[in-house]
Amino acid sequence: MNWFKRHRIEVLIAIVLLAAYGYVLPRWADWSQNSRLDLVLAMTDDGTLSIDTYYANTGDYALFDGRHYSDKAPGVAFMGAPVYAAARPLLRSRPAQAMLNRIARSDAFGATLRKDGSGLLADKIYFAIVLYIVTLVVAAVPSALLGVLLFRWLASFDRRAGWRAGVVLIYGLATPALPYAGGLFSHQLVACLLFGAFYLAWLIGQRAVRSAWAVGVGLLLGYAVISEYPAALIAAAVALYTAVVLPKRRWVFGLLLGGLPPGLLLIAYNWTIFHSILPLGYEYSALYGDIHGQGFLSLVGPNLPALWGITFGAMRGLFFVAPVLLLAVPGFVAWWRLRQQRREWVVCAWACASFFVFNGSTVMWQGGFAIGPRYLLPMLPFMTLGLGAFAARWRARWWAAAPLGGLAIWSAVVIWAETLGGQAFPDWSPNPLFDYSLPRLLAGDIARNLGMALGLRGWASLIPLGGLIFALLAVLYWQVGGRRVAWALAFRQPREGPGREAA
Repeated sequence: MNWFKRHRIEVLIAIVLLAAYGYVLPRWADWSQNSRLDLVLAMTDDGTLSIDTYYANTGDYALFDGRHYSDKAPGVAFMGAPVYAAARPLLRSRPAQAMLNRIARSDAFGATLRKDGSGLLADKIYFAIVLYIVTLVVAAVPSALLGVLLFRWLASFDRRAGWRAGVVLIYGLATPALPYAGGLFSHQLVACLLFGAFYLAWLIGQRAVRSAWAVGVGLLLGYAVISEYPAALIAAAVALYTAVVLPKRRWVFGLLLGGLPPGLLLIAYNWTIFHSILPLGYEYSALYGDIHGQGFLSLVGPNLPALWGITFGAMRGLFFVAPVLLLAVPGFVAWWRLRQQRREWVVCAWACASFFVFNGSTVMWQGGFAIGPRYLLPMLPFMTLGLGAFAARWRARWWAAAPLGGLAIWSAVVIWAETLGGQAFPDWSPNPLFDYSLPRLLAGDIARNLGMALGLRGWASLIPLGGLIFALLAVLYWQVGGRRVAWALAFRQPREGPGREAA
């Protein structure tokens, strides 16, 4: 009970985020997610790395020596395989099979299907449930915990809990982190691993934990890289930062040692499939060989159309779907003035700049069916610290609080609209918000969610989520200082604003 009292705000933040991430189901026909889950099923059910049995549900596969393989980095599948192995006996039990049959006859889910489709076949329902369970453990839970780490780190600016909780909820509920925390993609998991490594390294530098934890930093960084190869850009900066802040420099060897197991795992995977230690999945991509063949695996150098497209463009622009993140720019300026945090500033600034340049250098900058620029997701927690610096410095000024609140609300509206509108992520429409998502919302085409498992259809299926989130946010507000406001109003005394209580 004492532990809960000390960490009640963190627990509430995690529950709010997990409720949002776990309510909307992963898209059933998404090639990127299916490619990873195909590998999970192949390893667990068939004992092989080949997805020959499953590849028909995805176009993201490699063809080598006449066999089909996922062309994705394997880290997500490696993490998902034991999750599925643990859940499989339950999923194949009679009660679970009876539940599958009930879902297959569900009118609520049936209303979300294409009229010319094959319907709710039992094997497809099984696949969807496995996808949901693996996604919940591999993406949603780590993303909820990431919110807690952000909340704790922001205390280095100002320990008041109210504004820190607000910044974390903006990141978790009003940026592209929201939809991808509920899908079996690599980007959000990698964001969790990279920021987790940075947070742990920061604790080492603060002498809050021992230098031996550098092994854990190396493990997190190594696993991030084998889950999404461009993560190496941020991982290198965090590794260098760790080496600099280590009180006992001999533990640099521990940092390298921690990154060794993921590296060896990737080498073994590549050698088994391609007879090479290099990751060659994209080189043998069956459907996108022409694109991956441009430049270096689609990297052709920074270009203005791509840079505009991932920043302000209506199709995938980060500042179009989440304009509140623009305030991270002046936040970074204010943060630079804190001389004691210059090292942390450099790591976060590099994380943002390197990924903008990387994403702006690929001919595949659109990211296929996507909400915002999905390739930028690994750097968003680091950008959020810049937003936190803005809030910590100027949140009490009306000229800063007004745009912070207004842009946060607009960002949430856009992100939730694109998350809930339709049964697939926005397509190649020039303006997905107005051309794709909003029309589907207005037509009642709501993304499949847990409310439909209760028999609720369309907009009604969102009522449980809305009620739960509202109740949790009310409790959270009360905990971070709202009760002081209530007492002050009741007794007509000068009140303190929300956030006066330290976590």
